[in-house]
Amino acid sequence: MNPRPRIAVVVGSTRSTRFADVPARWILKQAQARGDMDVELVDLRDHPLPFFDEVASNLWMPSRNPEAVRWQETIDRYDGYIFVVAEYNHSITGVLKNALDQAYKEWNRKPFTAIGYGGTGAVRAIEHLRLIGVELHMVSTHAAVHIGGGDFMAVHPAFGNKPIEEIEANLLASAKTALDELVWWAKATTAAKATEA
Repeated sequence: MNPRPRIAVVVGSTRSTRFADVPARWILKQAQARGDMDVELVDLRDHPLPFFDEVASNLWMPSRNPEAVRWQETIDRYDGYIFVVAEYNHSITGVLKNALDQAYKEWNRKPFTAIGYGGTGAVRAIEHLRLIGVELHMVSTHAAVHIGGGDFMAVHPAFGNKPIEEIEANLLASAKTALDELVWWAKATTAAKATEA
């Protein structure tokens, strides 16, 4: 068993004007600096998934669409996930929900955390993500990172357009806690699954 869990930073927006790249790069940098996980960026732009149209979830029968299968193979390589979450109308983006629906077995018994952004720091979207994660038999960390309010306005290109490092002091404590919890759960779930194998 690899002592360092493999973690994917999943960029949950594909819009051409997305802000997601800023928090994605920032949380990737924080995770890489720790040395207790192997972390990679997984961008939904690189996975042009159709809207879910399989006969059933891949828990019950294999998916037919090659992009869905490639997506399942991609996420199956990881022990846990950091979702980069935009909030659209109090929920996650449609593309992220579709990506979650396109797999099932691959998410099971794996932990996740999130970094969210928007007026309220994507708190409602992350709560919705947690509900979806429960149905996928995932484990959510208690902590998450929220870029909201004045911090969001300061760094968003349409407003302050400042570098994220200018608000970093407000994010570091929650990022550390979220990543600590993610690593703990990744090791715990990986060990538990190994005993069942």
